[in-house]
Amino acid sequence: MDIVLLDRTAVLESVRVVAQARPGDWRRPTPCDRWTLRELVEHMTAQHHGFAAAARGEGSDAGAWRLPDLGDDPAGAYRAAADAVLDAFAAPGLPGRPFALPEISERAVPGPRAIGFHFIDYVAHAWDVAAALELPVRLPEPVLRAALPLARAVPDGDARRAPGSAFRPAVPPDEGTGPGTLSLFLAALGRHPAWAPPRER
Repeated sequence: MDIVLLDRTAVLESVRVVAQARPGDWRRPTPCDRWTLRELVEHMTAQHHGFAAAARGEGSDAGAWRLPDLGDDPAGAYRAAADAVLDAFAAPGLPGRPFALPEISERAVPGPRAIGFHFIDYVAHAWDVAAALELPVRLPEPVLRAALPLARAVPDGDARRAPGSAFRPAVPPDEGTGPGTLSLFLAALGRHPAWAPPRER
């Protein structure tokens, strides 16, 4: 499966889980530090718009990466952004184009590598949303196996402790979660695979 198809699978799973959110869910905590579910979906939507712009050769425009107003239908706004990035990535000849990704690199990034960045983000964020909603994430094992080496290749260390960092420092897989590929992927990106929303007292 090529990187565009891998990414599509992860994005569509993120759409599925976001669509499960109900009006009372948007203030739920998520595995992403300090972000509610609505704030996480705002970030995910902005990244889709930014990567879609980058695929069109417009990624250097800061406005393309701006956080959106999700309005009264966050799931619908998210779905529209996901459709936009999937359409952009499906354009003929796309993998050969460089992407301007100002949040990641000062230099243009080769297309396949840029889509790889997007791919591991949406494997992680699909799980983030599912965990916040206390739902299982449904990602095929071949997708997870493809994502794991990309996650392990993300530079670790102090940069991941900076405010706004996409990932936290890597952690050991939680006891009891087993050595499954998803657990290993999440731990490599600083997520605790056994994370669950705190219970109200």
